[in-house]
Amino acid sequence: MGVNEKHKNSVFSLLFSDEDVLRELYSAIEGVELPPDTAISINTLSNALFMGQINDVSFTLGNRMIVLIEHQSTINPNMPLRLLMYVARVYEKISDRMDRYKTTLEPIPEPIFIVLYNGQGSYPEHSVLRLSDAFKDTAGLRSGGGEGPALELVVHVYNINQGYNPAILEKCETLGGYSVFISKIWEFRATMGLEEAVVAAVRYCVENDILKVFLETNSTEVINMLFAEWNQEEALTVRYNEGRNEGKNEGKEENAKQVLDFIAKGYTLEDIQRELTATVQSHNNMLFAE
Repeated sequence: MGVNEKHKNSVFSLLFSDEDVLRELYSAIEGVELPPDTAISINTLSNALFMGQINDVSFTLGNRMIVLIEHQSTINPNMPLRLLMYVARVYEKISDRMDRYKTTLEPIPEPIFIVLYNGQGSYPEHSVLRLSDAFKDTAGLRSGGGEGPALELVVHVYNINQGYNPAILEKCETLGGYSVFISKIWEFRATMGLEEAVVAAVRYCVENDILKVFLETNSTEVINMLFAEWNQEEALTVRYNEGRNEGKNEGKEENAKQVLDFIAKGYTLEDIQRELTATVQSHNNMLFAE
């Protein structure tokens, strides 16, 4: 199955649009050996189907498991919620509508959610994000029994920067090459412009037989994609910082009004601090949501 030209246009999604590469990637992350004849069906949703909320790679393994993989340079704590909405659309796409009304249980593929991180910020080799971490406090509304939340979604985040998860990067040669490629862009970016850094990284990898065939075949597209992606990220960071500076005085006035309102409502100091922190976090999430 070829690349879905309408889905998220990124080097990562282009590189991992091959069935053999996806088998290799999944085997490395999960620590299993998939036979080369294991059926892979790429079902990444198109922009038209998901109103712009599209991910990097989605595929099924032998009609038994849905694998959703995101590549992130900034960890977004709202990934479980985003992937929940996404996987619901995937199930809707791959299942027969009438099967949902059968009187017998209709088997469906089990999902697995993976995020691959290679930003510059410090991050552990592996972490877990849970949908339930975002649930509001329901104290007093439930009996407090031993049951967990009625709805849960677990996302495994793997750091794929150089020096992290070497076993995974070694087992999946494509992912290992991608890790080196991106690290070289970061390295060259310290001394040259963005476009020059991307071109230099492509040249370095080709000369050192790293993703050589992929980069030689798609060099122009890769350079254009990365230039657009990184420009967008840098522009977002600049806009965020400028907004913080411009809004300092307005923010102080707004915070003062909020505090007075909380006091009038009888909030404790601890309650006020919690509400203000939640407001700032919500603002940051909106700014950095992808």
